[in-house]
Amino acid sequence: MLRIAYKFMKYDKAKSIGIIIGIVISIFLIGQQVGILSFLTGLMGGLVENSRQDMGEIWVVDNITQNANELSNLDERLTREIRSIDGVDQTYGIIATGAILKFANGKTAPIQLIGSEAPEYVAGPRRDKIFAGKLDDLLLDGAVSADFFDAATLNNSLDIGTQIEINGKSAQIKVQTKNARCFGGALFYTTLSKARFFANFPVNKVSAVAVKVKPGYSRKQVINNINNTIYGVKAWDSQDLKNTTIKFITVSSNIGTSIGSLVIFAIISGFFIIGLTLYSSALDRMKDYGTLKAIGATNGYVRRLILTQAFLFALIGFILAILLLEGFRMGVYNAGLVYTYSPLLILGLFLITIFISVGGSLFAIRKINGVEPASVFR
Repeated sequence: MLRIAYKFMKYDKAKSIGIIIGIVISIFLIGQQVGILSFLTGLMGGLVENSRQDMGEIWVVDNITQNANELSNLDERLTREIRSIDGVDQTYGIIATGAILKFANGKTAPIQLIGSEAPEYVAGPRRDKIFAGKLDDLLLDGAVSADFFDAATLNNSLDIGTQIEINGKSAQIKVQTKNARCFGGALFYTTLSKARFFANFPVNKVSAVAVKVKPGYSRKQVINNINNTIYGVKAWDSQDLKNTTIKFITVSSNIGTSIGSLVIFAIISGFFIIGLTLYSSALDRMKDYGTLKAIGATNGYVRRLILTQAFLFALIGFILAILLLEGFRMGVYNAGLVYTYSPLLILGLFLITIFISVGGSLFAIRKINGVEPASVFR
C-alpha cells in the first residue's frame, strides 16, 4: 500500500509539492501564532511567574483584584496580622508599582518597580533568572536589577554598572536578569526599602502579601482561613492568581480572539486548499483508479490508498513545518521573543496536520467512490 501510494504521489510531482507546501504554510502559521500567544501569556503572568512561588505559595491582594499587574495598596500591618492565622508559616510584604526610568541620554520609559525583603526576595528575581551579577548585590546603595532582553525594547544599555534615574533619584544596575519580564513594562527588582524610596511609596502600605504555608497544611485550607478571618482582602493560590491574570488580560484585550481567529482561518484555508488539490489530482488520475477497480480493487482499497497518500503528505509537511517553526523560534529569541513548544503542543499540531490532510482527502474519496470500473475502457 505504501509503495503504491508513493508512486501515485511521485507521478504528479507538481500537485504533490503543492499539497505539501499548503500543509507547511498552514501548520507554520498556526504554530507561529500559538508560539506568540504563549510568549504573551507568559508576560501577562510574569509578575507571579518570576516570583519565588516556593515561598510565596499564596498571594493576598485586594478583594476585587483579578489582574496581578494592577495591585491596590494594602495596609502594611496585614503582613503581621496574617502571620498569626492558623496554617501560616511566614509572610512577606511585596511592593509592585509603576515608576519612570531615565537614562543618561535623557530618554525616559515607564517601568514596574518590584520590591521585597532580602535575603529571600520573594517577589524576585529568582536565582535561576539571574544572568549577570549576584543577588546579594541588590543590597548595595541604589542597586536595582534590569532584564537583558529589555535593552532592545528600551533602546539603551542595561549592563551592570549602568547609571540610571528612577523617578528622578539616582540608581545603578547591579544585577541583570534574563527573561524575567511582565506585560506592560520592564521589571526592575530591588529591596523593599529602596522600592519605597524610589517610588515614594507610603511606608505603611504594601501591594501584596506573600504567604508561606506551614508544613502539614494545604494551600486551600490556609486560603480559606485567611479569607474567613480578614475582611477586604482575598487570598489566592499563586498559580491561580497567575492563570486568572492571563485570562483577564486575554479576554479584555481581545488578544485571544485575534490570534484564535487567525489559527481557525489557517486551519479552514489549509483544509480546503489541500482538499481541492487532492480532488483535482484525483480527477487527473481517474483512469488509474478506474483501472485498479477493473482488476479487482474494492472501494475500501481505493479509500485506503487515498488516505495513505494523505497521511504521507501530512507526515512530510509536518516535519518541514516543525523545522521551520524551530528556525523561527531560534531566530526571534535574540530579539526577546522567548517561548518553547511543549510536547503536548507538538502533538496538537500533528493532529491538526492529520485533520487538514486526511480530512481534505474526503473530497477525492467521494469522487473516486463513484467511478465505474468500466469507465476505463471508454
